[in-house]
Amino acid sequence: MELLARYLEQTDRRVYALVRGANRRDAAARMKRTLACLFGPGHRYEDRVVAVQGDITRACLGLGRSGEALAEQVREVVHGAASVSFANELETARTINVEGTQRVLEFAERCRARGGLRRFTYISTAFVAGEHAGCFSEDDLDVGQRFRNSYEQSKFEAECLVTRWRALLPVTVVRPSIVVGERQSGWTASFNVLYWPLRAFSRGAYAAVPARRDAPVDVVPVDYVTDAIFALGQAPEAVGATFHLTAGRHVSKVGELVELASAFFDRPAPTLIEPSVYRRLLHPLLVRASRDERHRRALRRSEVFFPYFAAKNSYDDRRSRALLHGTAIEPSPLRDYFGKLVEFALAADWGRRQIPRCGVAAPLSSAQRARGPARAQRRLALVR
Repeated sequence: MELLARYLEQTDRRVYALVRGANRRDAAARMKRTLACLFGPGHRYEDRVVAVQGDITRACLGLGRSGEALAEQVREVVHGAASVSFANELETARTINVEGTQRVLEFAERCRARGGLRRFTYISTAFVAGEHAGCFSEDDLDVGQRFRNSYEQSKFEAECLVTRWRALLPVTVVRPSIVVGERQSGWTASFNVLYWPLRAFSRGAYAAVPARRDAPVDVVPVDYVTDAIFALGQAPEAVGATFHLTAGRHVSKVGELVELASAFFDRPAPTLIEPSVYRRLLHPLLVRASRDERHRRALRRSEVFFPYFAAKNSYDDRRSRALLHGTAIEPSPLRDYFGKLVEFALAADWGRRQIPRCGVAAPLSSAQRARGPARAQRRLALVR
């Protein structure tokens, strides 16, 4: 959604958006709702976005004969469709993330053959590094690493696939780390990864966490990531290269994240325990001992995220910094916008309540705050 907004606001190009739907009308309705969320009623972009009913898990993206006509129109492909679940079986993740990428690459080749493809941007992830210990560079890919989950492994395999197409297509690969909401408002449509443990902590689910205080937690705001992807997609020198969209010198540590969360929620900091000891002994006891079903559920669901609190890798982003130098596109320290992230998450009830991006406006007055949950809406004005 954020990247779509960049293309509409900063160019005059027509955008064809591949949208899943039961039929063309359903796909068009989904796109209409997305645009309304981004820009509100009366926006001027509807005639520049074409919802294309399709699915990356189907042959030829489910486009049939219409794919030929579409390939003649398209000059740039941005592929960010993926399953981001850490809990999928590997074959399920591969079906979407690897086989789906193969189909998008094949479509991009059709675009190249029919009219000339200017760019193929693939949105990978910094976590193709897996459990690699030490610095992972923008030129690294297969370094013999193991993976924490099916998401990491399938995205690694997909990026390997994209790399093999570089001789045929003008490929740019971008690797964001943990993406969270906008810096200024906290707005996000996706409450993944970092939000799960924060939500569980806010409800008192964690007395102890398997983590190392000095382990890096690489977090970047979505506005930095999308601004960077858009800028790199327009830069000729980005063709054939890979870019880390990571926190760089602003990378946080587990200890800092714990302190920020403890201060915001006014809760005691959880005890940090060596991960191997926690997994083997303490976690099963905590799950069984909890009398609150919500706490037990939160602990179980958090298991897939715990390995990221004991990471031993870092990401070299010097190529990204060099190419984006002078653009003002750069990450910020998490502590500068952490409060806004959590306030928005509370206002949105961690994703249960949909808040449109266009509805996040100026700060509430004291009188307005008094009419609603003070903490959840402290810095948010929601246009109804």
